[in-house]
Amino acid sequence: MANPGVTNVQQLGITEPISLAGPSEIDITKTQELEKFLLGVGLYECPAEAVSREEVLGRLDQIVKTWVKKVTRNRGYNDQLVQEANAKIYTFGSYRLGVHGPGADIDTLCVGPKHATREEDFFVELYGMLTEMPEVSELHPVPDAHVPVMKFKFCGVSIDLLYAKLSLPIIPEDLDISQDAILQNVDDQTVRSLNGCRVTDKILHLVPNVQNFRTTLRCMRFWAKRRGVYSNVAGFLGGINWALLVARICQLYPNALPSMLVSRFFRVYTQWRWPNPVMLCAIEEGSLPIWDPRRNHRDRLHQMPIITPAYPCMNSSYNVSSSTLRVMTEEFQRGHEICEAMELNKADWNNLFEQYPFFDAYKNYLQIEISAENGDDLRNWKGWVESRLRQLTLKIERHTFGMLQCHPHPGDFSDKSKRCHCCYFMGLQRNQGVPVHEGEQFDIRATVEEFKLSVGMYTLWKPGMEIYVSHIRRRNIPSFVFPGGVRPSRSPKVAGEGRPVSNKRVSNSAKAEKSSESNVEVDAVEKGRKRRRDDDESATNIKSLPSIGAAANGRILEGSGDCSASFTRPSDSNTTTTSTAMSVGNMVDALILQDGAIKTEQVEYINEEGNPLLSEVPSLSENSGSTVNLLPISRTLSSDAASFCSKEAEQCATDYISGPSAGGEVFSELNELEDESGSVQDNGGNTMEGSFAESSTVKQIAVLATNGAGSSSSIGHFQNGGLEELEPADLTGSFCNGHAVSNPSTTQRKPLIRLNLTSLVKATGEGT
Repeated sequence: MANPGVTNVQQLGITEPISLAGPSEIDITKTQELEKFLLGVGLYECPAEAVSREEVLGRLDQIVKTWVKKVTRNRGYNDQLVQEANAKIYTFGSYRLGVHGPGADIDTLCVGPKHATREEDFFVELYGMLTEMPEVSELHPVPDAHVPVMKFKFCGVSIDLLYAKLSLPIIPEDLDISQDAILQNVDDQTVRSLNGCRVTDKILHLVPNVQNFRTTLRCMRFWAKRRGVYSNVAGFLGGINWALLVARICQLYPNALPSMLVSRFFRVYTQWRWPNPVMLCAIEEGSLPIWDPRRNHRDRLHQMPIITPAYPCMNSSYNVSSSTLRVMTEEFQRGHEICEAMELNKADWNNLFEQYPFFDAYKNYLQIEISAENGDDLRNWKGWVESRLRQLTLKIERHTFGMLQCHPHPGDFSDKSKRCHCCYFMGLQRNQGVPVHEGEQFDIRATVEEFKLSVGMYTLWKPGMEIYVSHIRRRNIPSFVFPGGVRPSRSPKVAGEGRPVSNKRVSNSAKAEKSSESNVEVDAVEKGRKRRRDDDESATNIKSLPSIGAAANGRILEGSGDCSASFTRPSDSNTTTTSTAMSVGNMVDALILQDGAIKTEQVEYINEEGNPLLSEVPSLSENSGSTVNLLPISRTLSSDAASFCSKEAEQCATDYISGPSAGGEVFSELNELEDESGSVQDNGGNTMEGSFAESSTVKQIAVLATNGAGSSSSIGHFQNGGLEELEPADLTGSFCNGHAVSNPSTTQRKPLIRLNLTSLVKATGEGT
């Protein structure tokens, strides 16, 4: 059977592909199994729903056309201009990418002329028209958002509608918004609103195979939701972020099928050296601000830069914190290990998509409860609180110097027994690299106090909007967070770890079986090691070079020099050489001669079919000495050995592509928090106005020292510095209008945080 999808594709991306190999028979079978799995879990909408969405979009387009003609007439324009007035609807996000599922919302953009304003015409006139339509429900305008949006349901289909006011008097029906000229003389909100459509279209143009990209992205979105790492607002990654990551893998493996791309996704991003950025194309400079850590100090602080490909290129993942990055890198590692086990038939797709047991992973949690008087108020209150939750994670990281890590749950939960109620949760654990000192705990009272102040600055606060922050232990997690309201039985844990066994390496036994049942591969590895030992013994007089630079394709490239791909040399060669495989997209064979000169003669590495790929490269040394002829690797290695060397080559290539190591540099996000005056800044750097006197009732949380709440001898100890099972204690009263309020009707709620580990310096700088 011929390998489908194998083409000589044009290079896409800022580097050459890691591999041009096509699928094997096994890869084709696994892709069919993956597609069947995705269909079985209900990720595809039915034809009737697809038709309904198209009808809704057509109806919405007619509505905005009617709206803009009405605005034009109200502005006093003549009948001809009213007749020519036009607005147009564009889609972006998952719907435009073709990866939306049943019930998903549609991200839409309304493009209007320069005389139709956002503040008056879009959020007032169009809003009024929508309120009068019986097909429209749950209408919720958010004019003060970083990207102003109007959310509603139209005939049961969820719509997020943005607005872009262009500098054109008339919007042509065939307007191409991918042209950079469309950004001239527009405001910042319009640039951000247009960015969604422009980025989505650019992604589809930068992937070698759109269908393979869509299937892989649909898979990775489902995986991220199952593993609890799909949420931009919670500090993880949203839909556009996952699309960019998958698109980069498609560029690096242009002939791979979805099952291969999923495996390579985890392989590459497990090795990725954050905060080196992921980019689909070169960053284009212009008059608008772009992501540029060379000039912008703020850009240097981003933990996991994923750069949008359309001008102006920006970091789409600025919400990621050190804690959420840790969670995602652990999940990448888990995915990589499961994919490795799948190659040995020791795991399947069900293992990869196993639901992450969030409420069984930690011993301590923060619970954030909110409530309101009615459904509309709760919807507004939820939107505001959710936008501030990431600040709580950042504040905890800052005040504990990264020693206490937060894992926010990306979703919310509702207690059906309470009216207009919602809960959020965060798992808490000590950073695994922090030494344990008995008798000291973290004190995050000041941290929560700052969070309360930021939440209290909501200018649209109404009576009944309340928030409570409290600490709970794992055994006290409320039952309404579990499916059906039934608490599941505990899964076994690895001693001292917060994650279940299934989240660790797939299994130690699988690794043992991998060694025992893959004799051919092991033999190939041992043979490769033996050849390297022989080379070392025969080259004792040769200078070693831990890191070398290679010139390829006109670029100066650097590598680690420790990648192991040995070359067989002719037995009659009089020149003793050592060979180091360097990955620069191609594998450069650097020859270190006896006089210490460095030469490269040919670029050669094995693709996944075991065939060598050759390319000429210039010499690295000005000294032109004798050359060494290299034999193709595939002549001396079996298919399993070639596969092993291929993975080694891919690993070297990924090391190069992901950039240099951060070198232990500590990245901070202090400038995304409050400034010294206490004012809160939004993501756009704008100071948020408001008074805490207009805020909600806020429940204080206190974290007491051991000598303040009990004897240190009562503190339990856990292996490897695990978190402590805590004792209940009283919390202070409600916090309203900037003052503590005694509330005798309020019963004791949750225990306080007390961790069996050190905080070094408490948030207040004082002992407790």
